[in-house]
Amino acid sequence: MDAFVRKPPAGWRQDRGEASLTDVHRSVDVQASKPGWRRAVAFVGPGYLVAVGYMDPGNWATSIAGGSKFGYTLLIVALLSNIMAVVLQALCARLAIGSGRDLAQACRDSFPKPVALTLWFLAETAIIATDIAEVIGTAIGLNLIFGIPLEIGVLITALDVFLILYLQRLGFRWVEALIITLLGVIAICFAIQIALADPDWGAVIKGFAPTTQIVTNPEMLYLALGILGATVMPHNLYLHSGIVQTRAYGESLPEKRQALKYATIDSTVALTFALLINAAILILAAATFNKTGQTDVAELGEAHKLIGPLLGLAIAPTLFGIALLCCGINSTVTATLAGQIVMEGFLNIKLAPWLRRLITRAIAIVPAAAVTIWYGDSGTARLLILTQVVLSLQLSFAVFPLVMFTADKAKMGALVAPRWLAIFAWLIAIVIAALNIKLLFDFVIGS
Repeated sequence: MDAFVRKPPAGWRQDRGEASLTDVHRSVDVQASKPGWRRAVAFVGPGYLVAVGYMDPGNWATSIAGGSKFGYTLLIVALLSNIMAVVLQALCARLAIGSGRDLAQACRDSFPKPVALTLWFLAETAIIATDIAEVIGTAIGLNLIFGIPLEIGVLITALDVFLILYLQRLGFRWVEALIITLLGVIAICFAIQIALADPDWGAVIKGFAPTTQIVTNPEMLYLALGILGATVMPHNLYLHSGIVQTRAYGESLPEKRQALKYATIDSTVALTFALLINAAILILAAATFNKTGQTDVAELGEAHKLIGPLLGLAIAPTLFGIALLCCGINSTVTATLAGQIVMEGFLNIKLAPWLRRLITRAIAIVPAAAVTIWYGDSGTARLLILTQVVLSLQLSFAVFPLVMFTADKAKMGALVAPRWLAIFAWLIAIVIAALNIKLLFDFVIGS
């Protein structure tokens, strides 16, 4: 055996069980014999699937509400949330490459069964909340562009599972190609809209400066936590730790170190792109709605109707609808993959891949569709923002285990997180938990 090849760290109690996403596990070739840049390109993809969750329809609702009500003030929240995301997603790649486990498998291995099952229930709840946002966004996008009723649009979104099954039969790179193409369309749509909106760039720069008002104003804190929940999403932590393992990066320590470097670059660049889109949504809302005194715009449909007259171009609402639909499609695809990783990892079930995907999709889509149809058009904005706050409240139950595992040398071996990174990650985890406690306190006392 090669002198550099090492056995997995011995700090785990049991075998991980079946590999994460078995039908595409280690299916993307990243041979060490390739030139450096070609090997780096082979790692491009998972970061963009993760980035999708940072610009989903739930993010649109919170960013539009925040931009219309408070102007550019909450841009600092988007920036800080993105910094947290970069650190946490890098830890996900570290966990996957260092231990060979996704986050769900690591939790099942490390905690007593009741604790693991509780974490599984919370993860499923987070995915259902995520799916509600994706389903609503996709359905609204279909309604805005094609006039399809919301209820029918919700049912159409369930068909994405067949799209995933088809693309994965062709290879996981096809799934990534679809996601990246749709992200490109979103970027073009927003670039045009921002150019038309002509925002106050001085105010935009000031919006990235911290302010205590965000913590002291309960309404602003509620929207800030919504943006946090829409940016750093629990299901993304499970997703990234699973899809990184689609790369056949080898088992030696040098190969794993190189894989970790390229995977971290991939996710950091992709999340920087996501920050630009998130900031663009908030800036667009501030430059169009807040500037004209329309401070209570939160419905995506309402934003779509108002944006044309305000920007003075008939194509503007169409660009808005196309970008929203692309976001919705992307988000439902990645949420479905995350659902499969969560169910397989926590429960260690052994079913055919297509059946597992159908079951995990049904677990999320059925309640999401029921709630969406029940609320109808009138309640979509409140429901979207609520789902993002629910995600924010769920976040700590994924973040704390992730930080704990990656800082444990017995579990991670040579790829344990450096002390500075572990301290920074613990600080992020504590800040997220503290903000959520503040939100709950404000809610209880009726602020």
